[in-house]
Amino acid sequence: MSYEQIKDLPPPEFKRLCGVHIATFVRMVEVLKPELARTGKKGGQPKLSVEDHLLVALEYWREYGTYFHIGKSWGIHESTVCRIVRKVENILIKSGAFRLPGKRELHSSAYSLQVVVIDVTETPIERPKKTASLL
Repeated sequence: MSYEQIKDLPPPEFKRLCGVHIATFVRMVEVLKPELARTGKKGGQPKLSVEDHLLVALEYWREYGTYFHIGKSWGIHESTVCRIVRKVENILIKSGAFRLPGKRELHSSAYSLQVVVIDVTETPIERPKKTASLL
């Protein structure tokens, strides 16, 4: 799977596959491109595009597959997957564009909190008593 294969998916399917909306994906790529693009630089060129780097990281975060399995599905070594995930994580964190609101912002009136209560009490299952003839 590469970005070229999934870029034409309808928005709901893209979100189901990647875990982010297309607009968010594009913003992430814009943040990553200046840091990861190696065109015109000396040395080897990466096997995967910037979009594919982001897809590898999103796949790891979304599915928690092992580096080995992700590497086999993308045709790269597991240590390369580890480096890609760490690099993408650090760049996105450093950009500050994808942070969740802080504690003070959540307590301000701009956000309304909803409380959801879920009853998860266990109820015993009634089972027939064992009789002496069955033992």
